[in-house]
Amino acid sequence: MAPEIPRPLEPPIETNGSIPKKPLRTRPLTSAQERRLTTYLDEKFLELTRGYKKRSQPTSSVKTLHAYLSAARHLLSFILQIPPVDPSTSLRTTYMLRLTGDVLGAVCGYPLTASPTAPEDLTEDAMDTSPDSTMPNVNTPAALEADPRSTLTELIDFLDDLDQAWLAVLQRQLWDPDEGTGVDLVLDVTYKSTPLTQTDIARLRSIIVGGEEVLEVWL
Repeated sequence: MAPEIPRPLEPPIETNGSIPKKPLRTRPLTSAQERRLTTYLDEKFLELTRGYKKRSQPTSSVKTLHAYLSAARHLLSFILQIPPVDPSTSLRTTYMLRLTGDVLGAVCGYPLTASPTAPEDLTEDAMDTSPDSTMPNVNTPAALEADPRSTLTELIDFLDDLDQAWLAVLQRQLWDPDEGTGVDLVLDVTYKSTPLTQTDIARLRSIIVGGEEVLEVWL
C-alpha cells in the first residue's frame, strides 16, 4: 500500500472572501512527519526514475518530456512545502538537489519533438468532430508534443520555476504556493534556519554547469 501523503500540519484560516487558505508553516517537522515525508518522496522519486528508464516502453508513465516535467513539477511543489526551519532545512535542500540533478540529467533522454501522429492513429478526442471536418485537433497534448516550440516553452517554464524555487531555498524563505514565490521567514528565539553549506553550494554549481552542457548538446 502506498505511504500516506503527509497531511496539512495546521488548520486553514479564513480570508476576507471566506476562502480557506493554509498558513505557511514556521515550525520544523516532527520526527514522525519527517518519516512520512521521506517515505513518500523517496517512493515518488523511485517511480519517476523507473518510468524514465522505461520511457520507450508503453507501460511507462513518463513516455514524453511533457509527462516527465509534469511529474517533476509535482515533486517540486511538494518539496517546497518543507519549512526552512532546523532540522527540516537540510531536508528541503537535499531533495531540491536530487530533483535538480535528476531533471537536468533526464531532459536529453527525450527527443526535442515527438513523432507526428498519423491521422488514422488519433483518438476521437484528438479529432475535430464537427460535420465539416475530420482534421486533427492541434491543441491536444499529443499534437503539441510534436511541436518543438511547445516542448521548449514547457521546458523553459519549468526551469524558470526551478530557478524561483532555488532563490527561495538559498534565501531560506518559506514558499507560498498560491503566489508561487518565496516569503521571508520570521523566527522567534526558539528556532533557527541554517544556510546552505559550502558543500551543498558546490554541488548545486556542479549540477547547473553539467546541466547547461547537456542542454547545449541536446539543443
